[in-house]
Amino acid sequence: MPVEFLTDERAESYGAFRLEPSRPELERFVLLDDEDRRLIGKRRGDHSRLGFALQVCMVRYVGLFLVDRLDVRWPVVEYLAEQLGLADPSVVKIYIDREKTAYEHAWEIEQAFGYHKYDDPDWGRKFRTFLYGRAWTHAEGPVALFNHPTAWLRRHRVLLPGVGVLARQVSAARTAAEDRLHATVARATFRAHPALPPALVGLLAVPDGEGRSELERLRRSPTRSTGTAMAQALDRVNEISAYRLAG
Repeated sequence: MPVEFLTDERAESYGAFRLEPSRPELERFVLLDDEDRRLIGKRRGDHSRLGFALQVCMVRYVGLFLVDRLDVRWPVVEYLAEQLGLADPSVVKIYIDREKTAYEHAWEIEQAFGYHKYDDPDWGRKFRTFLYGRAWTHAEGPVALFNHPTAWLRRHRVLLPGVGVLARQVSAARTAAEDRLHATVARATFRAHPALPPALVGLLAVPDGEGRSELERLRRSPTRSTGTAMAQALDRVNEISAYRLAG
């Protein structure tokens, strides 16, 4: 499904090995360690060993398993085949012909390396705490906020949900943060003076014949260093001071 704040390209690349990995990225995410090799060594057939290795690195790199398509850049397959001493990397195409094998391997990897389901109650609570906290403490756009939870999930070995699911979570977190900010500002202005909230709301109105609201006018300070501009700046200070915002 389309995601409002993500480009089609970004949404399609989510949870996929589509970008060409750099050499450092290959060495970080596609370099097999002793535990990887131990598990891979239990497979029978070159295609099964290479497919299993690809599953391990796929979930490590993008946060999802490869279960029904070879959605990965070919240098990744070649790099894995080289480490396993396989002369023909194309045997991996045989691996994806049997979906059951890919699912069985994904389950085994999940258990062996401690991956968690996105809908796990404990990890879901931890994730929401992070996401809503991030939305509240950082003034960033939806795309940036989307990227941080993705990294958090990968770092904590929580399998990524669908792109639409995560996008809705991000939108909900931003909405909650905005509502909380509005409520906090409203309480603070009311404590300063009961008449202040409606006065500030009135600044949002655009006067007849004007192309901007009073708030936008007050936000823009004079840009010229002239006597007239200085007088305008002082008038602006007096207008803003009338709202007693410092209190």
